[in-house]
Amino acid sequence: MRKTPNIRTTAKEASHERIVSAAAKAIRRSGYDGTGVADIMKEAGLTHGAFYAHFASREAMLAEAADRAGAESNALAASVIAAVPPEQSLQALMQLYLSKEHLESIETGCPVSALGSEMPRQSPEVRRAATLRIKEMIDLVARQFPDWGQPGAHERALVTVATMVGTLMLARAVDDAALSDALCSASLKSLSLPKTESID
Repeated sequence: MRKTPNIRTTAKEASHERIVSAAAKAIRRSGYDGTGVADIMKEAGLTHGAFYAHFASREAMLAEAADRAGAESNALAASVIAAVPPEQSLQALMQLYLSKEHLESIETGCPVSALGSEMPRQSPEVRRAATLRIKEMIDLVARQFPDWGQPGAHERALVTVATMVGTLMLARAVDDAALSDALCSASLKSLSLPKTESID
């Protein structure tokens, strides 16, 4: 006999969803160390005391938040790719990633560029969650190359992702708008240049 969903279980799942969603934004906005349990619970409309009904620890919440932030970012990238012809997909993705809109949307943008410098100091579970989403991002980029599946495509994807993330981190770090724009423009130009194949 199939059971109908328990109302209490459904409510708990909805509350859990609100906490993770709030935390995914908070880590990008304030950093891992700047994300407190009390603030997240308040933002989710729940009491501080309810936290341990959802998570074993603050680190467990941060790991889920890292996973959610990465999933959101990769889903957006996939939707951009799906909206254009295959030969334009990589260019469209790079242009969005290095756009002024993304640069100014740290709370809802790529968590790697928002949190990359903090990652080495996080717990293994947080780093594992973030790493899996980074690998997913690299694979998504690799699939846009005509020779996807070959070592060269994976290598170019590594360089492309590293360049995009590093550029956005620098562009956000500086207090000079012209330099910020120049960093994004130069990287976009460099990534867009046709790559010449080496001849053996």
